[in-house]
Amino acid sequence: MDIDEGLVAGHLQELRRGTVVLACLTRLRTPDYGYALLGSLDALDLQVDANTLYPLLRRLEKQGLLTSEWNTAESRPRKFYRTSPAGDDLAATLTADWDRLTASLHRLAEGELP
Repeated sequence: MDIDEGLVAGHLQELRRGTVVLACLTRLRTPDYGYALLGSLDALDLQVDANTLYPLLRRLEKQGLLTSEWNTAESRPRKFYRTSPAGDDLAATLTADWDRLTASLHRLAEGELP
């Protein structure tokens, strides 16, 4: 039985949605600007659309999970983002839960039942 491609795409999108937040908080422990962040996430096989990333960065900044500052030293001003201490704390919490969920899913896949 073949699974509808649209159905698969929708579930994959749901699965990946929260991972983008964790990826950004983790990656931005080293300051970077949006376009470079897109490239580094893509290099890690974490494809994120620019139309998704930029609103996310603004939301995380508004929530106090990222800080930002403009670099005007180059010919084109760029807004650099960095994970805040609150963002580091959230990333640690999300990573711990991710690790717990991954271990549980592996046990289920191996046929372990409670």
